[in-house]
Amino acid sequence: MTDTADDLHQARLRKLWFRASRRGFKEADIILGHFAEEYLPTMSAEQLDIFEALLEAPDQDLYGWIIERDPVPPEHESEIMSQLNQYYKIAYTKLQQ
Repeated sequence: MTDTADDLHQARLRKLWFRASRRGFKEADIILGHFAEEYLPTMSAEQLDIFEALLEAPDQDLYGWIIERDPVPPEHESEIMSQLNQYYKIAYTKLQQ
């Protein structure tokens, strides 16, 4: 039996969600896991590639970029990174209430 394009796409989404939510750094797990759950299903293949490249970054670096503690390197500046910055601010505000 061969996998259909949709099967392969769904498998990729599951893999990316797992990688986002199981990084081993609790704060990053929470932000990235929830972000992935909400946004991955609507991302284009190009956006998924960008998100996957972000997941290759070390946890502390990526977390620093998300919370805007550290500048995002030019190679990782993207619409997805901007969405993560905004998502963090919204999620943080909800936690403070």
